[in-house]
Amino acid sequence: MNLAGKYYQAVKGQIEALGDSQMTQIETAAGWFAEAMNAGRLVYVFGTGHSHMLAEELFYRAGGLARVVPMLHPPLMLHESASTSTQRERDPDVVGELLKQYPMTGGDVLVVASNSGRNACPVELAMVAKERSVRTIAVLNSEHSAKWASRHSSGKRLGDVVDLVIDNCGVEGDACVPLPGSGLFVGATSTVTGCLIMQMIACRATEMLNASGRQPELYQSSNANHDERNAALIAEHKQTNPHL
Repeated sequence: MNLAGKYYQAVKGQIEALGDSQMTQIETAAGWFAEAMNAGRLVYVFGTGHSHMLAEELFYRAGGLARVVPMLHPPLMLHESASTSTQRERDPDVVGELLKQYPMTGGDVLVVASNSGRNACPVELAMVAKERSVRTIAVLNSEHSAKWASRHSSGKRLGDVVDLVIDNCGVEGDACVPLPGSGLFVGATSTVTGCLIMQMIACRATEMLNASGRQPELYQSSNANHDERNAALIAEHKQTNPHL
């Protein structure tokens, strides 16, 4: 089997492990999403580096919940300077900048995606959010996180400070396919499994909202004649979502 096939098999295995072990956690997260949205509150999603893609995954796309706010802070992303993003994700002081743009309060929900769960910024954000009575969820790699020390001054990892942990069931180091004869690995999986987790939560939360009698506020494809619907949602939520 070539490396493409090995990657496919590895991802399949992680998805099966996720389905076997994380459904209770996903159900809980979906309930928190639905409860917040029923109360007119917001769900914030945050990640640094490649983990920011989980925040974008639920934002402004076909089937996306309108009350999801991605926390997209350019210095923590990759498009301006990848090396700078690595340094900034280790700086807890970045959280002050984030909260000026995303003023989450009690009743809101925060999802923090961090494969390692060890960097100071995600840990600090989760801690501050809890102080504000925001429910906090981590999407992380439990195997990797358990093997590496925290970079936060408290010595705590992300999984230690949140209300709920969802494990992406990845391997230490994320890349999962060994390159023969090199000692190196290729084929990161955390985006595949992380986005799957986010969509599973969103689907179940939407089901819960619908069952409660509240029609979910969902974007539909802008390339399938849903511009009018989407424009109405943008107009309603642009005051609380800086990315609309």
